[in-house]
Amino acid sequence: MSALSLRLPHSIHRHIKAIAQQDGVSINQFIVSAVAEKISAVMTEDYLMARAKRAKRSDLTAILDQVPHRTPLPGDELSPTKNNESRKGSSL
Repeated sequence: MSALSLRLPHSIHRHIKAIAQQDGVSINQFIVSAVAEKISAVMTEDYLMARAKRAKRSDLTAILDQVPHRTPLPGDELSPTKNNESRKGSSL
């Protein structure tokens, strides 16, 4: 494990200290967890972007075409807009 000297604005340090105390963890543990969360979010976004670049619209359309057309359950309806089109004609 490596050590890192970090300069933080006082306001951020106060927030970190308070939240870590509420969570019952050390400031170090809180920061490690926060950084790991951020790394995970960035890596997930990169992964999803790479997957999206390989996607084919025709594959999505083929999957959606297999779903039977049904009236949405109450509360699941789309709001009507002037640009709404049918599923087959939409530009996903």
